[in-house]
Amino acid sequence: MVHTQAYGSWPSPIDAALAAAHDGQPEYVGFVGDEAWWTEPRPTEAGRRALVRRRPDGTEQSVLPAPWNVRSRVIEYGGRPWAGAERIEGPLVVFVNFADQRLYAYEPETPERAPRPLTPLSPVGDGLRWADPQLHLDRGEVWCVLEEFTGEGPSDVRRVVAAVPLDGSAAEARDAVRELTDGAHRFVTGARLAPDGRRAAWIAWDHPRMPWDGTELLLAEVREDGVFGPAQTVAGGPEESVCQVEWAADGTLLYSGDASGWWNLYRLDVRGGWEVPPAGDDARRGADVRPAPALSVPTTPQGALARPTRAAARPLCPRDEEFGGPLWKIGLSWFKPLEGGLVAVVHGVGATSLGILDPETGEVVDTAGPWTEWASSVAVHGTRVVGVAASPRTGTEVVELDTCTGRTRVIGAAHTDPVDPAYYPEPQIRTFAGPDGRDVHAHIYPPHNPTHMAPDDELPPFVVWAHGGPTGHAPLVLDLEIAYFTSRGIGVAEVNYGGSTGYGREYRNRLREQWGVVDVEDCAAVALALAAEGTADRDRLAVRGGSAGGWTSAASLTSTDVYACGTIIYPILDLTGWAEGETHDFESRYLETLVGPLTEVPARYAERSPAEHADRLTAPFLLLQGLDDVICPPAQCERFLARVESEGRRVPHAYIAFEGEGHGFRRADTMVRALEAELSLYSQVFGLHPTGIPTLELTK
Repeated sequence: MVHTQAYGSWPSPIDAALAAAHDGQPEYVGFVGDEAWWTEPRPTEAGRRALVRRRPDGTEQSVLPAPWNVRSRVIEYGGRPWAGAERIEGPLVVFVNFADQRLYAYEPETPERAPRPLTPLSPVGDGLRWADPQLHLDRGEVWCVLEEFTGEGPSDVRRVVAAVPLDGSAAEARDAVRELTDGAHRFVTGARLAPDGRRAAWIAWDHPRMPWDGTELLLAEVREDGVFGPAQTVAGGPEESVCQVEWAADGTLLYSGDASGWWNLYRLDVRGGWEVPPAGDDARRGADVRPAPALSVPTTPQGALARPTRAAARPLCPRDEEFGGPLWKIGLSWFKPLEGGLVAVVHGVGATSLGILDPETGEVVDTAGPWTEWASSVAVHGTRVVGVAASPRTGTEVVELDTCTGRTRVIGAAHTDPVDPAYYPEPQIRTFAGPDGRDVHAHIYPPHNPTHMAPDDELPPFVVWAHGGPTGHAPLVLDLEIAYFTSRGIGVAEVNYGGSTGYGREYRNRLREQWGVVDVEDCAAVALALAAEGTADRDRLAVRGGSAGGWTSAASLTSTDVYACGTIIYPILDLTGWAEGETHDFESRYLETLVGPLTEVPARYAERSPAEHADRLTAPFLLLQGLDDVICPPAQCERFLARVESEGRRVPHAYIAFEGEGHGFRRADTMVRALEAELSLYSQVFGLHPTGIPTLELTK
């Protein structure tokens, strides 16, 4: 029987604790011998990330007990934190432990032996950090990205590719760590060694570019003593983003770059030394430009490898689709070459699929299955491909594809319905008209509950969700936080505003020097369109977001009258403060692209900052912040609140700060309190009557 009850007051089995328990997703899949391994969140274990293996009998086993937390802090967002290899005496795994950021070695078949440190501690600044390890057992070492703080400031830091001995000799001696690159670039990814062991390739970039703006693909000789020779740029540039590089079995380089305006796959033959003209406009548009045939690897009279000139790269599957993405973490992977020459690829526009690419024909055959979003984490072993995928009806799962049979199966973190799936939201993929008629992409989740409906004369409240980044996107997947609201009668609109990824560089570049304008306008356009068409109640619209989405929420509340209230989560609120040293090194010059150089447009920084316009606030708001956040520090929230209160305006608001939380909440108790507080805000502002929710005390 379906009951009639006002929106926002429907009973739901999806409570905040259930949503919190299912937050996060598996990451960083890989193989150790024949076994698939990955990391997995543990919200109820203080938010740690566990390293998990799938045993031959199909069971899943956590490799390390609590409190071991397999997570890197390189560039604060981290990166691939583990690597493993099978040996005669059993598997060896190296991993980064979050608490001290040391690299450890562990032999899981002899658990009585505790993990042993491979790297030292440093008393300088935030010490030494490691990411994207690559095991080289024949060399007795693991190659990693080393992030080393040289002072107390957030930008007193250098990054290199380094080799760490596996014998533990560097555990107390920094000098035993061998640096492989010269530190000429501010940011680097891990180096990939060619099949013949004679060359290494990696990606690098420098301030003020972000990795989705422009990077360089570097190539260097690996000498007999293990030292890298001088690096040569073979692809990329200031306006070309290379986000991943791998070696094919035949010794050619495969990389994902966006010279055409989309992250596509290219093959670059660096095996010989020949003259090929630089890639021209035809190559950048995806024409079939092929280098001269490869010769046997030549050497100089001194025996060193000859250096090719910057050769033309051949596009493998030129399409207006993304075969890559933003490099927010070191070691992300959107493709992996298989032994037989085929390539496993994650690709798509907006949503993504896992496919197998034939580089000779350019044909991609996608896997069958319900999944609409594949993460930037792919691993291969023989004919097997493993990735992480989700759909609007399933949470993130570890999925394996057998390329011989085409069969897919879930092998880890399998989705099980914690409630009747009839309570899940039913998303609509829509494109709205923004200012000047520009397209704005969004996922619309109307209120949905199998046992309740609203009176015919009532329109539902809606909350616009602005994603973080801002160079990111909202995936089309089951999110129990969204279901928490929709099953109670509150609609959600996820907006992939201009600047979002997944739609090509032109769409991404809409936000250049327009942050606080385009994102705010696009979110407002979706909200107002929903109200105009009768999908949402114009008087009961809210906006919420975290990080860059928190900025968009705050900017929306201080620059528009669209929303009745808003939730602002670990936000940026003061652009000038953020640009002058209040954030970490990785994003310290991000605003030069998003807003413009501070020295050239200081007035723009003040004009767009919500902290400078507290006097414009009229809508109630909830502010949520982690006290350990070094990306968007609490000082920003504290200044904002001081200005709100100094204005003498009686704007109802609440501020909740969480100890032990950084940028992105990971503890179950934090997420429960945050969700319940958010629902209470909407209830008080919209006149809703949910049951069993603690009342949020608003300062007035």
